[in-house]
This record gives sequence, C-alpha cells and structure tokens, in this order.
Amino acid sequence: MAACTVYSTQSLSTNCSISTPSKTQLSFFHQKQVVFWRNSKKGSCSSRRSYVITCAAGDSQTVVIGLAADSGCGKSTFMRRLTSVFGGAAEPPKGGNPDSNTLISDTTTVICLDDYHSLDRTGRKEKGVTALDPRANDFDLMYEQVKALKDGIAVEKPIYNHVTGLLDPPELIKPPKILVIEGLHPMFDSRVRDLLDFSIYLDISNEVKFAWKIQRDMAERGHSLESIKASIEARKPDFEAYIDPQKQYADAVIEVLPTQLIPDDNEGKILRVRLIQKEGVKYFSPVYLFDDGSTISWIPCGRKLTCSYPGIKFFYGPETYYGNEVLVVEMDGQFDRLDELIYVESHLSNLSTKFYGEVTQQMLKHADFPGSNNGTGFFQTIVGLKIRDLYEQLIASKAETPVAAKA
Repeated sequence: MAACTVYSTQSLSTNCSISTPSKTQLSFFHQKQVVFWRNSKKGSCSSRRSYVITCAAGDSQTVVIGLAADSGCGKSTFMRRLTSVFGGAAEPPKGGNPDSNTLISDTTTVICLDDYHSLDRTGRKEKGVTALDPRANDFDLMYEQVKALKDGIAVEKPIYNHVTGLLDPPELIKPPKILVIEGLHPMFDSRVRDLLDFSIYLDISNEVKFAWKIQRDMAERGHSLESIKASIEARKPDFEAYIDPQKQYADAVIEVLPTQLIPDDNEGKILRVRLIQKEGVKYFSPVYLFDDGSTISWIPCGRKLTCSYPGIKFFYGPETYYGNEVLVVEMDGQFDRLDELIYVESHLSNLSTKFYGEVTQQMLKHADFPGSNNGTGFFQTIVGLKIRDLYEQLIASKAETPVAAKA
C-alpha cells in the first residue's frame, strides 16, 4: 500500500497565513497521491484552489538534473543533445497545450522553470521586476513539485505562455526516469538544489553573449543594435545578482569565451570553450586529456586533423573554482571535418562512451546543431554521455540497496 499525502503550500503573499502541512494515510492500491492547496484569488487570501495530483505506482527511480543559464545561451540545444544520447526525440506532451514548454521522450522529461513564474508579463511590468528576480518566481511550488516527481508522484505543473506572457492552466507531468529542470534558477533555492543528482551551468561570457544576441536578434528578428544593447544592459544587474552566482554550485560548467588564437577578436565566431568539472562528485569521474591530473597543452592540427586558420589548441589541468578543486578540459578553435573528431576523442579518457567513437558519432548525427564545429557542441555531447553514465550508476546502486520493510 501507499500513502496519500495532503500538503498546504505557502502563498506568494506574505500577508497570507498558511497552516502547517497535514498528512493523512489512506489505502490506495499501491499508488501515491498528493494534493497541493494554493491561494488562487489574486491579491486575496480568501480563496483556495486544490490541485489533485494523479498517482504513480511503485518506488521512484527518478534522477533529477539541473541546467542553469541565461536566456539565449544554448539550453535548448543542450537538451536536444542530451535527449539524443538516451534515444528518442523529445516532444511536447501529446494532446496538451500547444504552447507547453515541456519536452518528453521515452527516458527524459525536460521542464522549463519559467513555468514557475508567479507573475505574468503584465504583473512583472506593474511591479517593476524582471523574470530573473526571485520575487517573480514561486520557489515553494517549484520545490514541492520537483520533490514529488523525484518521489515518483505525478503533478499538475503550471505553464507560463511565452507567446501571450500569461499563466496558462496546468498540465499533467508524470515521473520520468530522468527529470531535467532547466532555466534561470535551478540552483538558486537551496531546497531545490539539494534535490539535484547532477547540475550543469552554461556560462557564456558577455562578449560572446553580445555577439550571439546581435546575430540572432538583428538577423532573425529585425531588432536594432541600440535595442539589443538596451535589453542586455537592463538584464545585467539581476543576472549578476541572481543567475550568475549559481555556477559556484554546479558539478560541471561549460564556459564559453572569446578565442585567444586571434588577437582582439570580437566577432564571436571562433570560441574558446572550457569544461570545468568538480572533483569528488559521486558517480562522476572527470574527463581528462592524456594523463589524469597533469597539466597539458596540445595542438593536434596536422595530418590527422584538418585545421584551417586559426587552428585548434587544447588544454587540460587542475584548477580551483570558487573554492572547489576542479579539472578543466579546454578547446580553442573549431573543427573543419567532424569525421576527424575521432582523433581527438581517442586522446580523451573517462568519456563514459558505450563504444569507440560514440562522441564522434553523436556529433556527426547532429552536425546541423549550433556549436557542432567547436567546443560547445563537443563538451555538451560529452556531458550528456556522463549524465547517462551517472544515471546508470544511480539506478544500479538503488537496485542493490535492500528495501526496508514497511509497516
């Protein structure tokens, strides 16, 4: 049998008093059910709405991955690469809201944390806050629903509609094998952070972010240079206050910087990308180049790797990052031929591949994805393989752990 749990969630308004959560156990035919109570009347504590969450049978095996980054920093591409590693295409929930931000595959469910905005676009404008500001987000509900999914309980998750800027009716999310929460704040709240089995931060330097945004917003959306600069500057204080500090908690950071191979380059086409890997993370063995723990600089261009100007340079070595011991693999430059990438792959260890050349195969499979000719796609693919390995180790460890008898 399983227990039915009733929670009382805290309202966004500090004027609302919520009683201590009550719990009631019921026989439910090997299922779990959770009910979330929330204040629903805008600006008032008088009205409450209940969310009755559908049930999930059996013990949970859900692994939770957190991916943090600013908008326009490659989260969507990373999710596509990760889903491909596990097989199957990620698609919105069938028959649901066409503007849903959720992506579901056979193994993974990707939740966009924008869905936990507590204020719609108009509300943020009225209060003078951005979506990056914690005051515009419901971290209590985020924590409770991520915890429920990790515990094997389905939830009715809210939807933030990026088209209309409104908060749409909720959608049913069932517990997957792997839950990825991606967005601005997956590591901001310590309660949510503690639920993560592994965390990644995509750290795009201001110079590269500016170049990317100009390319996207001017070429694809017709924005002026002045409006792009104004948009970046408006977000900067909140980004530096609430988003950027999360990288100190990440188990892996993919840092994207301007190249050092071309002096004073400001086009952002050639990139220097660093994979920063925290040591001592359970079920995670950092990737290394040639010799574990050594400091190595390597220029592989030549007969086995075609490189046009300015070439490719790799670096590997130990560093300290926000007080943590880390191992860094760095790639500066870009590939001319992806089929030759196997030469570089063969010199890296701890890749967690299933067979020789799997990284190269994944890169060729998605040659049209952004970053496939440089370190962004290369390291995203490697991190995806490491997450698959971590998931398999976690599941194996749970299978080996004796299940305590329940009264």
